[in-house]
Amino acid sequence: MKLTVVQTLPALDAGGVERGTVEVAAELVRRGHRCIVISAGGQMVAELTRAGGEHLALPIGKKSLSSLLLTKKLRTVLQDSGANILHARSRLPAWISYLAWRQMDIGARPHFITSVHGPYSVNRYSKIMMQGERVIAISDFIQHYIRKYYADVDMNKVSVIPRGINPIKFPYHYKPPQSWLREWQQQYPQPNNRFIITLPGRLTRWKGQLDFINVIAKLRQSNIDVHGIIAGGAEPKRRRYLDELKTLVSSRSMDEYITFTGHRNDLKEVMSISRLVMSLSREPEAFGRTALEALGLGVPVIAYDHGGAREILKEIFPQGLVPALNIDAAVSRAQDFHRSLPLVPNHMPFTLERMLESTINLYQDLSRQEPS
Repeated sequence: MKLTVVQTLPALDAGGVERGTVEVAAELVRRGHRCIVISAGGQMVAELTRAGGEHLALPIGKKSLSSLLLTKKLRTVLQDSGANILHARSRLPAWISYLAWRQMDIGARPHFITSVHGPYSVNRYSKIMMQGERVIAISDFIQHYIRKYYADVDMNKVSVIPRGINPIKFPYHYKPPQSWLREWQQQYPQPNNRFIITLPGRLTRWKGQLDFINVIAKLRQSNIDVHGIIAGGAEPKRRRYLDELKTLVSSRSMDEYITFTGHRNDLKEVMSISRLVMSLSREPEAFGRTALEALGLGVPVIAYDHGGAREILKEIFPQGLVPALNIDAAVSRAQDFHRSLPLVPNHMPFTLERMLESTINLYQDLSRQEPS
C-alpha cells in the first residue's frame, strides 16, 4: 500500500528532531511512498527536497494565538493529499495537527501519531504528545517518563523506537581527509599535539558547558596537556551565556586551552580527531545522538549516568559512565583514560536502518486499521 505521510514540526534547522524527520522522509520516498513535511523552513529543507520529500512552509511552531488559524489550512492539506498518516513531532505543531485532525470526518481522516522527543514539562500543554493513536518514545528513558507522569496513558499504544545512526556515515575509526586536517590546524593551532576532549552540542546552560570548563581546568591542574573544544552554536538569545562562558575561561587564564568553534557542519571530523568526547548534560537527555555518533567513530565517551546517554553507553561503552553532575568523577575517569585509552567496541545496536524500519512498519500497521 502506497502511503502519504505528513510530518509536522516547528522548523527544519539543525537538531535531532529535524534530522529524524528528514531521514524518515527520505526513506519513505525511497520505498515509493509520499512524504510532506510542514514547518517554518530552515537549512535542512534543501536536503529534504533533494531526497524527494515535499515541504510546505507554515509557521506551525510560532507561539501565538494566530497559529490556531493554521488548523483550517492543515485540514485542507490533509484532505487534498489523501494523507494516511499525520505525524506530529513537537508540542505546538501537535496541538494544531490534533485540532485539524479532530475536525475531519472520522472515515476520511489520517491516523494520528506523536513522537515524544524529550522529557517535557508536565502539564496540559505537554499532554498533547500523549494523544496520538500511537505514541513513539525515542528511548526507554522517555517511555519511563510517560509512564511516571501520565499514568492515564495506555502504555500499549506507546512504542519505543530509539534514534540511530548510519554506520556508513559514521565509520569505525574514521580518519578525516588531509585537506580538512590542514585547514583545521590552520584555523585552530592551539589544540595541535594536545590531548583533545570535545563537548559537542548547542550552547545552552543545561548542556553542561560550565561543567566541561571545570573539567578541563582540573585536568590542566593535574599536569595533563589537555585542550577542550566546545563545538556548538549559540542562538541569538544565548549570546549572553556564550559571553559568560568566555569570561569564565579568560578569568581562569585558559584561553589557550579551550576553543569555542561555534556551529560546525563537520562535527564528525571534529570528534574523530578528539581523544575523548564528553556528554555532560545537567538534565537527562531524551537520547544523546552525539554520544552515539562518537562511539560509532570509535572515540571513547565520558557521560553523566542518566537519560538516554545511560542507555547508549550501557549497551556499547559502560566504562564511560560517571555519576550524574559529579565533575570530580568525570575528571578522574578522564585521567584514567589519559593514562590508558580504552578501545571502543565495534558494535552498533542503535542503527538508522533499525529506526527507519520500525517507524515505517508502525505507519503501515496503523494505516491498515480503521480510522478512529
